[in-house]
Amino acid sequence: MNISRNSNSNFLSERNLTMLVDFYELTMANGYLDNNVGNTIAYFDMFFRRVPDGGGYCIMAGVQQLLEYISNLKFTEEDIEYLRGKNLFSEEFLKYLENFKFCCDIWAIPEGYPVFPNEPLITVRGPIIQAQFIETMILLTINHQTLIATKANRICRAAQHRPVMEFGSRRAQGYDGAIYGARAAVIGGCSSTACTIADELFNIPAVGTMAHSWVQLFPTEYDSFAAWARTYPNNCTLLIDTYNVLKSGLPNAVRVFDEILKPMGHRPKGVRIDSGDITYLTQKTRAYLDEHGYDDVKIIVSNSLDEYIIRDVLTQGASIDSFGVGERLITAKSEPVFGGVYKLVAIEEEGKIIPKIKISENEEKITNPGFKKIYRIYDKYSHKSIADLITLDEEVIDFTKPLQIFNPIYTWKKKRLKNYYVVDLMKKIVEEGHPIYESPSVTCIKQLVKEETAKLWDEVLRFDNPHSYYVDLSKDLWNLKQNLLDTYNSDFEEENEQG
Repeated sequence: MNISRNSNSNFLSERNLTMLVDFYELTMANGYLDNNVGNTIAYFDMFFRRVPDGGGYCIMAGVQQLLEYISNLKFTEEDIEYLRGKNLFSEEFLKYLENFKFCCDIWAIPEGYPVFPNEPLITVRGPIIQAQFIETMILLTINHQTLIATKANRICRAAQHRPVMEFGSRRAQGYDGAIYGARAAVIGGCSSTACTIADELFNIPAVGTMAHSWVQLFPTEYDSFAAWARTYPNNCTLLIDTYNVLKSGLPNAVRVFDEILKPMGHRPKGVRIDSGDITYLTQKTRAYLDEHGYDDVKIIVSNSLDEYIIRDVLTQGASIDSFGVGERLITAKSEPVFGGVYKLVAIEEEGKIIPKIKISENEEKITNPGFKKIYRIYDKYSHKSIADLITLDEEVIDFTKPLQIFNPIYTWKKKRLKNYYVVDLMKKIVEEGHPIYESPSVTCIKQLVKEETAKLWDEVLRFDNPHSYYVDLSKDLWNLKQNLLDTYNSDFEEENEQG
């Protein structure tokens, strides 16, 4: 995978992740070729079934890294020899991999849009031997960043417009978890990151002050604060909980502000508290700073925070200007798995699309067949998102006329829409194997998140028992799905009768 600045084509690092696949993608590819079906044109959808943490929406992220992966698909001599050594793959298949040239088309919902269960986030069209092969990396890339962006957005909303700094690198699950987790966290709404390489790669602000070890190194807490103030007079933020916030850290900080920074003509930036009773300590700290003429000094808190703790301490009256959030953000600790799946939804025969469906006794696992589009429907006056409508790609719907939508499960629940407009969410990002989409900067994606989440109703945004956003099927798609279900059910009953 190529890792590069959004605004710079020079690679800072390069890895070939072509072989980061589930082994069954290779065995199936070999089998497709062996059975002369490898060039069958197939359509796959990547989607998810449930929002983590019982939330009302997710934030789409990871498209840029998917494009980087697609751009660098190639099998090395070492890859081919490794596979040959398995004594499982035909020489014809290995020759195919030696000359591998990716030629699929890919559509995606752009990063930053709120997304909802059961609608395609990614659609792939191409020879099944290739479309199947990229399954793992699509899921790995989109699942991870969408999960972290979603968690970050929840945390930032709980902070009520206060800056949230992502502090999770050292607790992330691996290097990429830290790097791309930081990227996704800023997309979700974080103001900055402690991950320096993420700043270098994606031009997102890196921040950091001191650790407790700095304070412990010096003979006294005062000495450590004074040394820091002399080194960073323009950006002096002191960590005041190494020994005792109220009896030691805070008085020493104010003494350094008075004795070191003031004579230098500088104002302190802030104090940070990383332990203890956040509500009580911040209230006392705010009063002490104000009393001593430092009402402009910010109070920063950290220490295993998440959206629930942040919401609670603010409700209790904590005096906090910004938050540093680490492990519970970068790992999405409360629900660390995003359940995206990748399913075959159609094939082509002689240029005609043949829909496919996966059936399950679990209703939520029944797939929506066919090659599809997604329209987001907005109220013409409030610009609030009303619903998403999934249609077949070839459907023509007159959106200048009133539109009736209905719940795809409880079909008697209908809504007639007037005074609305629609946006086609799916954008083509890869054509015949070549990326054709230029990803916006992380800052621009973050702004899109802010704009689009503001268009969701408060009932969808709430943490507890959010309203289920409407994701409806067009009448044609619904009929197609029901017909396929009826056909398979009839075939099954006929088989049982014959048996």
